[in-house]
Amino acid sequence: MSAAEETLKASEVAKPNSVPILNRVLDFLSSVRVGVVLLCVMVVLAMIGMLIMQQNVVGFESYYAGLTPAEKVVFGYLGFFDIYHSWYFNALLLILSLNIVLASIDHFPSAWEYIARPKISATRDWLLGRNQHTVISVYAESEREAAEQIKSAFVANGLKSQVNEHSYTYYEEDPDGRKDFSKILSRSNLYVFGESGKWNRMGAYIVHVALLTLFLGHFVALQTGFDATVRMIPGETTSTIEKLDFDLDKKLEFNVQLPFTIDCTDIQQKLIDEKGGIDVTNTLDWRTHIKINDPQYGVTEADVSLNNPFTYRGYRFFQAQTIPMGSARTITLDLTPENGGAPA
Repeated sequence: MSAAEETLKASEVAKPNSVPILNRVLDFLSSVRVGVVLLCVMVVLAMIGMLIMQQNVVGFESYYAGLTPAEKVVFGYLGFFDIYHSWYFNALLLILSLNIVLASIDHFPSAWEYIARPKISATRDWLLGRNQHTVISVYAESEREAAEQIKSAFVANGLKSQVNEHSYTYYEEDPDGRKDFSKILSRSNLYVFGESGKWNRMGAYIVHVALLTLFLGHFVALQTGFDATVRMIPGETTSTIEKLDFDLDKKLEFNVQLPFTIDCTDIQQKLIDEKGGIDVTNTLDWRTHIKINDPQYGVTEADVSLNNPFTYRGYRFFQAQTIPMGSARTITLDLTPENGGAPA
């Protein structure tokens, strides 16, 4: 065996291990295919969270009681009743976020290079080597006129176009094909460049920023937030809320002191049918008017409705549940005399 063959075989054996393992891990994590797969898995988990009622949703007790023993064991073991707080869901968020960051770092420079410094000149061989290309004939009296015709066609089709002239020098060759360095010639070529929608390349990175913002918001809410309830009745004042901890069908409550007091001044119910009853099925919206007395920031008044939550000092108040009291602000009565006659 020759020395050259031994060298080639040695290099072939060493080639798979020549790339550091850290680089291979980073290449894998920054792969667009891996990101798409992770995103699809997250969609599947989110669908599971929508199809299986979560334990912090009102009515979970009755839903859980209606499940079979096998469903309770399997869903509970897999964490499907609290999937958005499960370790694998948050691990998936972390890996997907890392994939988005690494993929953006890999692909953003080339996308920005295309926008900042587009390729406005090219050789004929380079153009003919593109997957999409065609050759056309233009009839004109000069190259400049032909370039202007092509530019007009680009503009007519919505492309931003420009004509560029590139000059270069070369040496004349002798009959033997050798360059004659004593004879320097110059020549210029015209290039017509047209483009449209170049900023569309930034759309993917806008989506990346939006996804990372959502993931970060979920993580911060998971680490710092908690669920609590406060019962508001007009004329009552409270300075505590009931924090909720869920353990499947068991709901644990304990009081948490607020740094301010809340006064409920009014509660209004907007009906779907003004002539109908005041039951929940005929309700379009609930509006709770509260007044916050804060020793540090003074008095703040706010309206809390179904689609209009109120945020104050990190606490977010929204309508979660209503207990009908059977009372109304105004009542219209139709009275019919017992002994007959016109109704009053």
